[in-house]
Amino acid sequence: MRFWDLLSLISENLRRRKGRVALTAIGVVIGTAAVVLLVSLASGLQKSATSSLYGINDLSKIEVYPNYDQGGGGGMVMMESGGGGGVSTVQMLTTSAIKNIEAIPGVAEVIPREYLNGGGTIQVGKMETWASMMGVQTSNLENFGYEAEQGTLDLRKGTVIAGYWMTQNFYDPKQRPGQEPAPQPELMDQRVKLILTKWTNDGKEVKKTVTLQVVGVLKEMRNEADGVFIVNMDDLNTWNEWFNNGKRINRNKDGYQNVIVKAESPDMVVDITDQINELGFMAYSPQSYVEGINSFFIILQVVFGGIGAIALLVAAIGIANTMAMAILERTREIGLMKAIGATNKDVLTIFLGEAAGIGFLGGLGGVALGWGGSKLLNLVAMQYLAGQAQSGVLPPDLSAITPVWLLLFAIVFATLVGFLSGLYPALRAATLEPVMALKYE
Repeated sequence: MRFWDLLSLISENLRRRKGRVALTAIGVVIGTAAVVLLVSLASGLQKSATSSLYGINDLSKIEVYPNYDQGGGGGMVMMESGGGGGVSTVQMLTTSAIKNIEAIPGVAEVIPREYLNGGGTIQVGKMETWASMMGVQTSNLENFGYEAEQGTLDLRKGTVIAGYWMTQNFYDPKQRPGQEPAPQPELMDQRVKLILTKWTNDGKEVKKTVTLQVVGVLKEMRNEADGVFIVNMDDLNTWNEWFNNGKRINRNKDGYQNVIVKAESPDMVVDITDQINELGFMAYSPQSYVEGINSFFIILQVVFGGIGAIALLVAAIGIANTMAMAILERTREIGLMKAIGATNKDVLTIFLGEAAGIGFLGGLGGVALGWGGSKLLNLVAMQYLAGQAQSGVLPPDLSAITPVWLLLFAIVFATLVGFLSGLYPALRAATLEPVMALKYE
Protein backbone atom coordinates (compact mmCIF):
# COMPACT_ATOMS: atom_id res chain seq x y z
CA MET A 1 0.00 0.00 0.00
CA ARG A 2 1.40 3.37 -1.03
CA PHE A 3 2.17 5.92 1.67
CA TRP A 4 -0.32 8.56 0.46
CA ASP A 5 -3.07 5.98 0.09
CA LEU A 6 -2.35 4.80 3.64
CA LEU A 7 -2.40 8.37 4.97
CA SER A 8 -5.69 9.08 3.18
CA LEU A 9 -7.28 5.93 4.62
CA ILE A 10 -6.13 6.75 8.18
CA SER A 11 -7.47 10.32 7.88
CA GLU A 12 -10.80 9.08 6.58
CA ASN A 13 -11.13 6.56 9.42
CA LEU A 14 -10.43 9.27 12.01
CA ARG A 15 -12.97 11.63 10.39
CA ARG A 16 -15.65 8.92 10.49
CA ARG A 17 -15.34 8.80 14.28
CA LYS A 18 -14.86 12.46 15.05
CA GLY A 19 -16.65 12.43 18.42
CA ARG A 20 -14.77 9.44 19.82
CA VAL A 21 -11.42 10.70 18.47
CA ALA A 22 -12.00 14.15 19.97
CA LEU A 23 -12.90 12.75 23.41
CA THR A 24 -9.86 10.45 23.37
CA ALA A 25 -7.55 13.24 22.19
CA ILE A 26 -8.68 15.55 25.03
CA GLY A 27 -6.72 13.40 27.50
CA VAL A 28 -3.59 13.81 25.35
CA VAL A 29 -4.25 17.56 25.10
CA ILE A 30 -4.41 17.92 28.89
CA GLY A 31 -1.28 15.82 29.46
CA THR A 32 0.74 17.60 26.76
CA ALA A 33 -0.38 21.04 27.97
CA ALA A 34 0.65 20.12 31.53
CA VAL A 35 4.11 19.05 30.34
CA VAL A 36 4.60 22.23 28.26
CA LEU A 37 3.34 24.60 30.95
CA LEU A 38 5.24 23.04 33.88
CA VAL A 39 8.53 22.69 32.00
CA SER A 40 8.15 26.27 30.68
CA LEU A 41 7.68 27.49 34.24
CA ALA A 42 10.79 25.62 35.39
CA SER A 43 12.79 27.10 32.47
CA GLY A 44 11.60 30.60 33.40
CA LEU A 45 12.57 30.10 37.03
CA GLN A 46 15.99 28.87 35.93
CA LYS A 47 16.61 31.94 33.78
CA SER A 48 15.40 34.24 36.56
CA ALA A 49 17.70 32.58 39.10
CA THR A 50 20.82 32.64 36.92
CA SER A 51 20.30 36.17 35.56
CA SER A 52 19.76 37.67 39.01
CA LEU A 53 22.91 36.17 40.55
CA TYR A 54 24.65 39.16 42.08
CA GLY A 55 27.98 40.14 40.50
CA ILE A 56 28.21 37.47 37.80
CA ASN A 57 29.42 39.17 34.64
CA ASP A 58 32.33 37.01 33.53
CA LEU A 59 32.00 33.23 33.70
CA SER A 60 35.64 32.70 32.68
CA LYS A 61 36.90 34.34 35.89
CA ILE A 62 38.15 32.51 39.00
CA GLU A 63 38.97 34.25 42.30
CA VAL A 64 41.79 32.70 44.30
CA TYR A 65 42.70 33.44 47.94
CA PRO A 66 45.35 32.18 50.37
CA ASN A 67 44.36 29.16 52.44
CA TYR A 68 45.01 28.58 56.13
CA ASP A 69 45.96 25.28 57.78
CA GLN A 70 47.22 23.64 54.61
CA GLY A 71 50.17 21.32 54.30
CA GLY A 72 52.58 20.95 51.41
CA GLY A 73 52.80 22.76 48.11
CA GLY A 74 54.57 25.90 46.99
CA GLY A 75 53.93 29.15 48.80
CA MET A 76 53.43 27.59 52.26
CA VAL A 77 54.73 29.63 55.20
CA MET A 78 54.66 29.07 58.97
CA MET A 79 53.05 31.69 61.19
CA GLU A 80 52.85 31.94 64.97
CA SER A 81 49.32 32.38 66.24
CA GLY A 82 48.90 35.30 68.60
CA GLY A 83 48.65 34.57 72.31
CA GLY A 84 48.58 30.77 72.16
CA GLY A 85 52.10 30.14 70.97
CA GLY A 86 50.81 27.70 68.36
CA VAL A 87 51.84 27.51 64.72
CA SER A 88 49.53 27.65 61.70
CA THR A 89 50.34 27.13 58.04
CA VAL A 90 49.19 29.49 55.34
CA GLN A 91 49.19 28.65 51.64
CA MET A 92 50.35 32.04 50.34
CA LEU A 93 49.86 33.40 46.83
CA THR A 94 53.55 33.99 46.28
CA THR A 95 55.31 34.57 42.97
CA SER A 96 56.18 30.88 42.70
CA ALA A 97 52.60 29.87 43.55
CA ILE A 98 51.30 32.13 40.78
CA LYS A 99 53.67 30.43 38.32
CA ASN A 100 52.24 27.06 39.38
CA ILE A 101 48.72 28.36 38.69
CA GLU A 102 49.80 29.78 35.31
CA ALA A 103 51.10 26.32 34.36
CA ILE A 104 47.63 24.75 34.67
CA PRO A 105 46.26 23.87 31.19
CA GLY A 106 43.55 26.28 30.11
CA VAL A 107 44.72 29.26 32.21
CA ALA A 108 44.94 32.34 30.00
CA GLU A 109 46.10 34.90 32.57
CA VAL A 110 46.72 35.36 36.30
CA ILE A 111 46.27 38.91 37.64
CA PRO A 112 47.30 39.72 41.25
CA ARG A 113 45.08 42.07 43.24
CA GLU A 114 45.74 43.96 46.50
CA TYR A 115 43.97 46.42 48.79
CA LEU A 116 45.05 49.46 50.79
CA ASN A 117 46.28 48.36 54.24
CA GLY A 118 45.37 51.58 56.02
CA GLY A 119 42.98 54.48 56.26
CA GLY A 120 42.57 57.48 54.05
CA THR A 121 40.22 59.75 52.15
CA ILE A 122 39.78 60.94 48.57
CA GLN A 123 39.21 64.69 48.29
CA VAL A 124 37.79 66.66 45.36
CA GLY A 125 37.54 70.34 46.30
CA LYS A 126 35.54 70.49 49.54
CA MET A 127 34.02 67.04 48.98
CA GLU A 128 35.54 63.79 50.20
CA THR A 129 34.89 60.07 50.53
CA TRP A 130 36.50 57.03 52.11
CA ALA A 131 39.60 55.82 50.22
CA SER A 132 38.70 52.25 49.35
CA MET A 133 41.62 51.46 47.07
CA MET A 134 42.30 48.33 45.02
CA GLY A 135 45.57 47.79 43.19
CA VAL A 136 45.81 45.50 40.17
CA GLN A 137 48.82 44.21 38.29
CA THR A 138 47.53 44.87 34.81
CA SER A 139 47.62 47.84 32.48
CA ASN A 140 44.05 47.44 31.19
CA LEU A 141 40.92 46.61 33.18
CA GLU A 142 39.34 44.90 30.17
CA ASN A 143 41.20 41.83 31.47
CA PHE A 144 38.70 41.78 34.35
CA GLY A 145 35.70 42.11 32.06
CA TYR A 146 35.00 45.65 33.30
CA GLU A 147 33.38 48.28 31.08
CA ALA A 148 33.94 52.04 31.07
CA GLU A 149 31.06 54.48 31.39
CA GLN A 150 33.47 57.40 30.94
CA GLY A 151 37.10 57.64 29.93
CA THR A 152 39.43 54.71 29.48
CA LEU A 153 40.27 51.38 31.08
CA ASP A 154 44.02 51.91 30.62
CA LEU A 155 45.74 52.14 34.01
CA ARG A 156 49.15 53.70 34.59
CA LYS A 157 51.13 54.95 37.57
CA GLY A 158 49.63 58.10 39.04
CA THR A 159 46.15 57.43 37.61
CA VAL A 160 42.94 56.06 39.13
CA ILE A 161 39.72 54.57 37.75
CA ALA A 162 36.60 55.04 39.89
CA GLY A 163 34.00 52.36 40.54
CA TYR A 164 30.39 53.27 39.80
CA TRP A 165 29.24 53.61 43.42
CA MET A 166 32.26 55.66 44.44
CA THR A 167 31.16 58.52 42.20
CA GLN A 168 28.01 58.87 44.36
CA ASN A 169 29.49 58.60 47.85
CA PHE A 170 31.09 62.03 48.28
CA TYR A 171 30.02 64.32 51.11
CA ASP A 172 30.95 67.68 52.58
CA PRO A 173 32.50 67.11 56.03
CA LYS A 174 31.78 70.79 56.92
CA GLN A 175 28.11 70.64 55.98
CA ARG A 176 25.92 72.19 58.69
CA PRO A 177 22.71 70.57 59.97
CA GLY A 178 19.76 71.42 57.75
CA GLN A 179 22.00 72.60 54.90
CA GLU A 180 21.21 71.31 51.41
CA PRO A 181 23.72 68.56 50.44
CA ALA A 182 26.20 69.62 47.80
CA PRO A 183 25.93 67.88 44.39
CA GLN A 184 28.29 64.99 43.67
CA PRO A 185 31.50 66.13 41.95
CA GLU A 186 32.27 65.25 38.36
CA LEU A 187 35.32 62.99 38.69
CA MET A 188 36.24 62.40 35.07
CA ASP A 189 39.58 64.09 34.18
CA GLN A 190 39.80 65.56 37.70
CA ARG A 191 42.97 65.57 39.78
CA VAL A 192 42.00 64.20 43.19
CA LYS A 193 43.90 64.11 46.46
CA LEU A 194 44.47 60.82 48.26
CA ILE A 195 45.19 61.63 51.93
CA LEU A 196 46.63 58.63 53.78
CA THR A 197 46.55 58.60 57.58
CA LYS A 198 48.46 56.50 60.12
CA TRP A 199 49.46 56.77 63.78
CA THR A 200 52.87 56.33 65.35
CA ASN A 201 53.48 54.22 68.45
CA ASP A 202 53.12 57.28 70.66
CA GLY A 203 49.72 58.10 69.13
CA LYS A 204 50.84 60.89 66.82
CA GLU A 205 48.85 61.25 63.61
CA VAL A 206 50.87 61.25 60.38
CA LYS A 207 49.41 62.10 56.98
CA LYS A 208 50.63 61.64 53.43
CA THR A 209 49.04 63.36 50.42
CA VAL A 210 49.17 61.88 46.91
CA THR A 211 47.68 63.46 43.78
CA LEU A 212 46.01 61.14 41.28
CA GLN A 213 44.48 61.72 37.85
CA VAL A 214 41.02 60.20 37.26
CA VAL A 215 41.16 58.64 33.78
CA GLY A 216 37.97 56.57 33.82
CA VAL A 217 34.69 55.73 35.53
CA LEU A 218 33.32 52.17 35.37
CA LYS A 219 29.81 51.13 34.49
CA GLU A 220 27.83 49.53 37.29
CA MET A 221 29.17 45.96 37.44
CA ARG A 222 27.40 44.77 40.61
CA ASN A 223 30.59 43.29 42.00
CA GLU A 224 33.60 44.40 44.04
CA ALA A 225 34.64 46.94 41.39
CA ASP A 226 31.65 49.20 42.12
CA GLY A 227 32.86 50.08 45.62
CA VAL A 228 36.57 50.84 45.03
CA PHE A 229 39.01 53.16 43.35
CA ILE A 230 41.34 51.08 41.15
CA VAL A 231 45.01 52.02 40.90
CA ASN A 232 48.27 50.63 39.59
CA MET A 233 49.83 47.89 41.76
CA ASP A 234 53.15 49.75 42.03
CA ASP A 235 51.38 52.80 43.48
CA LEU A 236 49.49 50.67 46.01
CA ASN A 237 52.70 48.88 47.05
CA THR A 238 54.32 52.25 47.77
CA TRP A 239 51.43 53.33 50.00
CA ASN A 240 51.28 50.01 51.86
CA GLU A 241 55.05 50.20 52.49
CA TRP A 242 54.52 53.69 53.92
CA PHE A 243 51.88 52.29 56.30
CA ASN A 244 54.43 49.61 57.27
CA ASN A 245 57.08 52.21 58.15
CA GLY A 246 58.96 51.79 54.89
CA LYS A 247 59.42 48.01 55.07
CA ARG A 248 59.58 46.66 51.53
CA ILE A 249 57.01 44.10 50.46
CA ASN A 250 58.49 40.70 49.57
CA ARG A 251 56.02 38.91 47.30
CA ASN A 252 58.06 35.70 47.46
CA LYS A 253 57.30 35.62 51.20
CA ASP A 254 54.21 37.74 51.83
CA GLY A 255 52.36 36.84 48.62
CA TYR A 256 49.26 38.65 47.36
CA GLN A 257 45.90 39.05 49.05
CA ASN A 258 44.03 37.76 46.02
CA VAL A 259 44.57 36.83 42.37
CA ILE A 260 42.13 36.63 39.46
CA VAL A 261 42.58 33.68 37.11
CA LYS A 262 41.18 34.01 33.59
CA ALA A 263 40.34 30.75 31.83
CA GLU A 264 40.56 30.36 28.07
CA SER A 265 36.92 29.23 28.02
CA PRO A 266 34.06 29.14 30.57
CA ASP A 267 33.80 25.39 29.86
CA MET A 268 37.24 24.91 31.47
CA VAL A 269 36.54 26.97 34.60
CA VAL A 270 35.25 24.20 36.87
CA ASP A 271 38.19 21.89 36.07
CA ILE A 272 40.73 24.71 36.60
CA THR A 273 39.04 25.66 39.88
CA ASP A 274 39.35 22.08 41.13
CA GLN A 275 43.05 21.96 40.20
CA ILE A 276 43.74 25.26 42.02
CA ASN A 277 41.99 23.92 45.11
CA GLU A 278 44.15 20.79 44.90
CA LEU A 279 47.21 23.06 45.03
CA GLY A 280 46.00 24.15 48.48
CA PHE A 281 44.39 27.50 47.71
CA MET A 282 40.78 28.69 48.04
CA ALA A 283 39.31 29.14 44.56
CA TYR A 284 35.79 30.29 43.70
CA SER A 285 34.15 30.75 40.31
CA PRO A 286 30.71 32.07 39.28
CA GLN A 287 30.57 29.24 36.73
CA SER A 288 30.45 26.69 39.58
CA TYR A 289 27.43 28.45 41.09
CA VAL A 290 25.70 28.68 37.71
CA GLU A 291 26.29 24.99 36.95
CA GLY A 292 24.96 24.02 40.38
CA ILE A 293 21.83 26.09 39.84
CA ASN A 294 21.36 24.71 36.32
CA SER A 295 21.67 21.14 37.62
CA PHE A 296 18.96 21.83 40.21
CA PHE A 297 16.59 23.30 37.64
CA ILE A 298 17.20 20.46 35.18
CA ILE A 299 16.05 18.09 37.92
CA LEU A 300 13.09 20.40 38.54
CA GLN A 301 12.17 20.31 34.85
CA VAL A 302 12.32 16.51 34.86
CA VAL A 303 10.07 16.38 37.95
CA PHE A 304 7.59 18.86 36.48
CA GLY A 305 7.64 16.99 33.16
CA GLY A 306 7.03 13.72 35.02
CA ILE A 307 3.98 15.21 36.71
CA GLY A 308 2.57 16.15 33.30
CA ALA A 309 3.52 12.73 31.91
CA ILE A 310 1.18 11.09 34.44
CA ALA A 311 -1.73 12.75 32.63
CA LEU A 312 -0.35 11.42 29.34
CA LEU A 313 -0.23 7.94 30.85
CA VAL A 314 -3.94 8.19 31.64
CA ALA A 315 -4.53 9.40 28.09
CA ALA A 316 -2.57 6.42 26.74
CA ILE A 317 -4.98 4.07 28.49
CA GLY A 318 -7.85 5.94 26.82
CA ILE A 319 -6.25 5.54 23.39
CA ALA A 320 -5.72 1.82 23.96
CA ASN A 321 -9.36 1.45 25.00
CA THR A 322 -10.60 3.39 21.96
CA MET A 323 -8.55 1.28 19.57
CA ALA A 324 -9.65 -1.96 21.23
CA MET A 325 -13.29 -0.96 20.83
CA ALA A 326 -12.61 0.02 17.22
CA ILE A 327 -11.35 -3.49 16.50
CA LEU A 328 -14.54 -5.03 17.85
CA GLU A 329 -16.67 -2.67 15.76
CA ARG A 330 -14.62 -3.12 12.60
CA THR A 331 -13.90 -6.85 12.72
CA ARG A 332 -15.86 -7.56 9.53
CA GLU A 333 -14.11 -4.60 7.86
CA ILE A 334 -10.75 -6.11 8.80
CA GLY A 335 -11.81 -9.48 7.38
CA LEU A 336 -12.95 -7.82 4.16
CA MET A 337 -9.62 -5.97 3.78
CA LYS A 338 -7.71 -9.21 4.17
CA ALA A 339 -10.03 -11.01 1.76
CA ILE A 340 -9.24 -8.51 -1.02
CA GLY A 341 -5.48 -8.76 -0.45
CA ALA A 342 -4.47 -6.63 2.54
CA THR A 343 -1.58 -8.14 4.45
CA ASN A 344 -1.10 -8.31 8.21
CA LYS A 345 1.45 -5.49 7.84
CA ASP A 346 -1.12 -3.30 6.06
CA VAL A 347 -3.72 -3.81 8.79
CA LEU A 348 -1.12 -3.26 11.52
CA THR A 349 0.05 -0.05 9.85
CA ILE A 350 -3.49 1.31 9.51
CA PHE A 351 -4.39 0.83 13.16
CA LEU A 352 -1.00 2.06 14.42
CA GLY A 353 -1.40 5.11 12.17
CA GLU A 354 -4.82 5.85 13.63
CA ALA A 355 -3.49 5.58 17.20
CA ALA A 356 -0.48 7.76 16.39
CA GLY A 357 -2.82 10.23 14.64
CA ILE A 358 -4.89 10.60 17.82
CA GLY A 359 -1.69 11.25 19.76
CA PHE A 360 -0.49 13.75 17.14
CA LEU A 361 -3.76 15.70 17.17
CA GLY A 362 -3.75 15.72 20.98
CA GLY A 363 -0.14 16.86 20.94
CA LEU A 364 -0.93 19.79 18.65
CA GLY A 365 -3.81 20.85 20.87
CA GLY A 366 -1.76 20.41 24.02
CA VAL A 367 1.11 22.49 22.64
CA ALA A 368 -1.29 25.28 21.72
CA LEU A 369 -2.97 25.14 25.14
CA GLY A 370 0.33 24.94 27.04
CA TRP A 371 1.91 27.80 25.05
CA GLY A 372 -1.20 29.94 25.57
CA GLY A 373 -1.21 29.07 29.27
CA SER A 374 2.41 30.18 29.65
CA LYS A 375 1.62 33.49 27.96
CA LEU A 376 -1.36 33.99 30.26
CA LEU A 377 0.82 33.16 33.27
CA ASN A 378 3.38 35.75 32.14
CA LEU A 379 0.64 38.38 31.77
CA VAL A 380 -0.70 37.71 35.27
CA ALA A 381 2.85 37.72 36.69
CA MET A 382 3.66 41.05 35.00
CA GLN A 383 0.54 42.68 36.46
CA TYR A 384 1.37 41.30 39.91
CA LEU A 385 5.00 42.45 39.75
CA ALA A 386 3.94 45.88 38.50
CA GLY A 387 1.63 46.22 41.50
CA GLN A 388 4.38 45.14 43.88
CA ALA A 389 6.84 47.60 42.31
CA GLN A 390 4.38 50.48 42.82
CA SER A 391 4.12 49.56 46.49
CA GLY A 392 7.90 49.80 46.85
CA VAL A 393 8.53 46.04 46.97
CA LEU A 394 10.75 44.51 44.30
CA PRO A 395 9.89 40.80 44.09
CA PRO A 396 11.97 38.38 41.98
CA ASP A 397 11.12 38.08 38.30
CA LEU A 398 8.62 35.33 37.47
CA SER A 399 8.00 34.19 33.93
CA ALA A 400 7.45 31.03 31.92
CA ILE A 401 9.75 30.47 28.96
CA THR A 402 8.68 28.02 26.26
CA PRO A 403 11.64 27.02 24.05
CA VAL A 404 10.98 25.75 20.53
CA TRP A 405 12.56 22.38 21.30
CA LEU A 406 9.95 21.82 24.04
CA LEU A 407 7.06 22.36 21.61
CA LEU A 408 8.54 19.95 19.06
CA PHE A 409 9.38 17.42 21.77
CA ALA A 410 5.86 17.56 23.18
CA ILE A 411 4.29 16.85 19.77
CA VAL A 412 6.68 13.99 19.04
CA PHE A 413 6.23 12.55 22.54
CA ALA A 414 2.43 12.70 22.35
CA THR A 415 2.54 10.98 18.93
CA LEU A 416 4.82 8.28 20.35
CA VAL A 417 2.44 7.76 23.30
CA GLY A 418 -0.43 7.26 20.86
CA PHE A 419 1.66 4.87 18.75
CA LEU A 420 2.64 2.72 21.73
CA SER A 421 -0.90 2.76 23.13
CA GLY A 422 -2.28 1.37 19.87
CA LEU A 423 0.40 -1.30 19.50
CA TYR A 424 -1.45 -4.14 21.26
CA PRO A 425 -4.87 -3.46 19.65
CA ALA A 426 -3.20 -3.16 16.24
CA LEU A 427 -1.43 -6.49 16.70
CA ARG A 428 -4.76 -8.10 17.58
CA ALA A 429 -6.34 -6.63 14.46
CA ALA A 430 -3.44 -7.77 12.25
CA THR A 431 -3.58 -11.36 13.48
CA LEU A 432 -7.35 -11.87 12.98
CA GLU A 433 -8.24 -14.77 10.68
CA PRO A 434 -10.09 -13.46 7.61
CA VAL A 435 -12.76 -16.18 7.64
CA MET A 436 -13.51 -15.71 11.36
CA ALA A 437 -13.54 -11.93 10.94
CA LEU A 438 -16.05 -12.10 8.09
CA LYS A 439 -18.33 -14.37 10.15
CA TYR A 440 -18.15 -12.00 13.17
CA GLU A 441 -21.52 -10.44 14.10
